[in-house]
Amino acid sequence: MKEADLLIRWILEWGVTPLLGLCLLHCLVNMRLLRKPGIPAAGQEGAVSDVSVLVPARNEEGRLRDCLASLLAQQPPVREVILLDDRSTDRTAEIARELGFREEPGSRLRLIRGTELPEGWVGKNWACHQLSRASDPESAYLLFTDADTIHGPGCVAAALAHARSTRADLLSLWPDQITGTWAEKLVIPLGYLLFMAFQPFPLLGWLQGDPARARRWGFNRNRLAAMGAANGQFLLFRRAAYGVLGGHEALRDHLVEDIAFGRRVASRTGEGMRLVNADGIDLLKCRMYTDFEGVWEGFSKNLRPVFEESHHAFLLFGIVVFSLFLLPFLLLGRGWWAAWIAAGLILLMRFLLTIRFRTSWLGLAAHPAAVLLALLVALNSWRLCLRRGIVWKGRVYSGATRSMLD
Repeated sequence: MKEADLLIRWILEWGVTPLLGLCLLHCLVNMRLLRKPGIPAAGQEGAVSDVSVLVPARNEEGRLRDCLASLLAQQPPVREVILLDDRSTDRTAEIARELGFREEPGSRLRLIRGTELPEGWVGKNWACHQLSRASDPESAYLLFTDADTIHGPGCVAAALAHARSTRADLLSLWPDQITGTWAEKLVIPLGYLLFMAFQPFPLLGWLQGDPARARRWGFNRNRLAAMGAANGQFLLFRRAAYGVLGGHEALRDHLVEDIAFGRRVASRTGEGMRLVNADGIDLLKCRMYTDFEGVWEGFSKNLRPVFEESHHAFLLFGIVVFSLFLLPFLLLGRGWWAAWIAAGLILLMRFLLTIRFRTSWLGLAAHPAAVLLALLVALNSWRLCLRRGIVWKGRVYSGATRSMLD
């Protein structure tokens, strides 16, 4: 037992604590690099008429009205807003019609009825594929956004201006995440911690500054892909780039298409493609889930499939999260100085991220419980993928997700 204690203490002092220091430094750099797009001054908004806004919706009657109303209030107006009713059994289509959406081809506010889900497709990807085909071919940009988002009046104009100034092929905004129940407040803010602690914005930005660097430094497509991530609540594609990537058809069976798109764009950094993530907290709001069941099922759908075919990567990441963000708190009772320093570094990161992204203070105060709950969700996700499959919005998926580079 004494030898085991010595080993754990050595890992804590020489592994966990230094790595947490690097994570804190990385968070600070990433927070600086994650820019906030500014709303253009009047007359400087650019041609938002170049944007087709595409919204997939399946049984979204509780949240759809606010989303569509916010899109109709964009200044200046976008070229078109198209809603796909993905065979809903509630008032989704009726709400759209009440807001002026029509099924006539060419309508600026258009409602289309989704067709039956083909074999081998994930529901959202099939809906987005239909939306892309229905969009005006003259639109230079395609914005895919979820039905649970609420856009500020200058959101699209600001995002478009930022995409153009950064020459982004894919711009993804990270919104103000609204949380209500305890489960939301615990789990959802962890996404910002993991994203800011591990996402290599500095390296990817350096490579994108000169695509030839990727080749010179030996970054193949797989290594580049590992640097990519995006948020499916707001994906603004340059239309030509969307076509080069193969659109949603290339990811038809991928359960976590937003991360996959981010990886797919990053993998082409050597070819000049640019992925840009931006802080949309002042432009966009979203409430992902409204209760414990939604949090449990929603993240169970994503956490194992995000690692695609790699069981080893999933297990390794789980071990890293446990070791870095939970183990120090479990060892505080030992009185080891390294445990207290490690816990302090974690809480400092959580404090800074809570202020920057306006997340719940409960997530900070109950950090160990939040990590434990997230790990339990991850194990449930793995269990579902190994056994009966993942049920989402009334559809069953195997959970077997192929690589986005296939």
